[in-house]
Amino acid sequence: MISINNVTVTFSGTELFQDISFVINPKDRIGLTGKNGAGKSTLLKVITGEQPVEKGSVTIPQNVTLGYLPQHMELPSGLSVIEETMTCFEDTNSLQDKVDKLTLEITNRTDYESESYLKLVNTLSEYQERLELFSDTQNQAKAEVVLKGLGFKQSDFQRMTSEFSGGWKMRIILAKVILKQPDVFLLDEPTNHLDIESIQWLEDFLKNYSGAVVLISHDRSFLDNVTKRTVEISLGKIYDYNAPYTKYLELRQERRKQQIAAYENQQKVIKDTKDFIERFRYKPTKSNQVQSRIKMLEKMEKLEVDLEDNSSIHFKFPPAPRSGQIVVKAQNFSKAFGEKVILENVDFELQRGEKVAFVGRNGEGKTTFSRCIIGQLPFEGELKLGHNVSIGYYAQNQDELLDMNKTVFETLDEIATGDYRTKVRDILGAFLFSGEDIDKKVKVLSGGERARLEMAKLLFQPYSLLVLDEPTNHLDIRSKDVLKKALAMYDGTLILVSHDRDFLHGLAQTIYEFKDRKIKQYRGDITYFLEKLKLENMRQFEAQKIVKTKQTLESEDAPVSNSKQDYMLKKEIEKNARKLKSMVDKSEKRISELETELSEIQDKLSKPENQTDMTLFQQFDKIKADLDLEMENWEKASKDYEDFICKIQQ
Repeated sequence: MISINNVTVTFSGTELFQDISFVINPKDRIGLTGKNGAGKSTLLKVITGEQPVEKGSVTIPQNVTLGYLPQHMELPSGLSVIEETMTCFEDTNSLQDKVDKLTLEITNRTDYESESYLKLVNTLSEYQERLELFSDTQNQAKAEVVLKGLGFKQSDFQRMTSEFSGGWKMRIILAKVILKQPDVFLLDEPTNHLDIESIQWLEDFLKNYSGAVVLISHDRSFLDNVTKRTVEISLGKIYDYNAPYTKYLELRQERRKQQIAAYENQQKVIKDTKDFIERFRYKPTKSNQVQSRIKMLEKMEKLEVDLEDNSSIHFKFPPAPRSGQIVVKAQNFSKAFGEKVILENVDFELQRGEKVAFVGRNGEGKTTFSRCIIGQLPFEGELKLGHNVSIGYYAQNQDELLDMNKTVFETLDEIATGDYRTKVRDILGAFLFSGEDIDKKVKVLSGGERARLEMAKLLFQPYSLLVLDEPTNHLDIRSKDVLKKALAMYDGTLILVSHDRDFLHGLAQTIYEFKDRKIKQYRGDITYFLEKLKLENMRQFEAQKIVKTKQTLESEDAPVSNSKQDYMLKKEIEKNARKLKSMVDKSEKRISELETELSEIQDKLSKPENQTDMTLFQQFDKIKADLDLEMENWEKASKDYEDFICKIQQ
């Protein structure tokens, strides 16, 4: 569908890509991976045409549409959330113009059998189908579904976009890209500003989408759940694997082992051959054999081992000073911004050595509570730090906290004291800042480089409590793994605000969910929390169904006693159970009938005189297909019945 052909891109005299080629097929699910700075975002811009190329080309069929989400984009002001989202449907006007133009052209054509005429008809059909998807009566409903999936509430729809933070604005842009339903999604870090629930919604959407998806993400779980193919960018080359991220890592390791083994074997053959040539070069009796081996070496295609970029950050946090047993304690804690209440009457206690995670939808108070803990925001109620608690804080908006006009070296040198002044260059080197990099201004650094610089600042003083707000947002997967190991070895107390499931897995032993102005504790890791959350959502859904049934019964004209309400509710549940059980029984009966018919056909086919009766074979194939379909129906009906029984018993 889209072909990247021998593309070369150069920045400042250095080749970022060197003759790279690959194809994006319909329904592909591709994860672009590679270190920060490898060129992933640039490759998406090459595909969209925003980035020119020195050599090569990108071929995109004329009728293929792209939906591109960059890492950074500004929204115009002056519109509400729903109004701005609905602007994505403005393209339907140009689509209607194309339909009208093609319709007129086809009307005036008479070469009905020609290839060009058939091509016009097919193109018109595609445009008409796409236009049907964007009827005005459905657009608003579609927009609301997508906005809610990405975390917006109904009450947010009429608020002006200017009232929202950059992260929420990016969600609006993502919603617009989704609603355009392009043939190919090109998504650059789509999960950076999403919470766990929104990420799971986006995962489900992309997995079931009819078009192709090419995405950049440093979220390992997201990549594994969505992609089926991984394209790695490393040192100017690409390596294409038909596997999701975790499997790709295994295949890459296997490929490199095979490369090294083949290279070493060839080097041994070359050495032995050269030794033979040198030994018998001047012996006439061996001249033919010597010449043969010389020609063999000249014709031999030399194997090479792909260069591997092994650079990664490497560090560990200083030992934590010992604090009191209780590190943070809050009682009747409340926080509001004007009339908007964020948290209300919250109790919270954090013990020394605990590693916990704050999770929940954006806007529920995770960052706000963190900033209250470190003393940046006022609050109501009680919030105290324990004895000898010193706090190291990593802010989600580190871009705003760094001085853009200072150099990398100056940023760390100004906070270094005592013996740490001699370690500035070593620490910068551990975070991949070396040589001329340390003299760069902060304003020219990438998001990942700024994140590493901000993280490096935490190593210049030992802290008993680390509060890290979205520390992985701009880190590549390899850097995140190093950070995770360093935090696992950290002997102090840790609060993580994060939506990265893979990063949290095995690191945080307790999860605190922020929801509806409260904080709920889950004693377990992120996997346990997600399982409990799924179960609670299911129970809540069933409870809502029962409430609706009660409301329907209570809305009848005649007053109904409590006992009669219970009786009628019980009857309604029993009726639904009988209906589901009847579907199972009906399916089982049909399966039995089909199996009997299949057995009878098999008996007939076993007789020699029927071996050439094609009608019998056709009957056999039809009954077998009907039986397979009915087995699927039975499995679904049985599961629905079992799930219903389990739910009403809870």
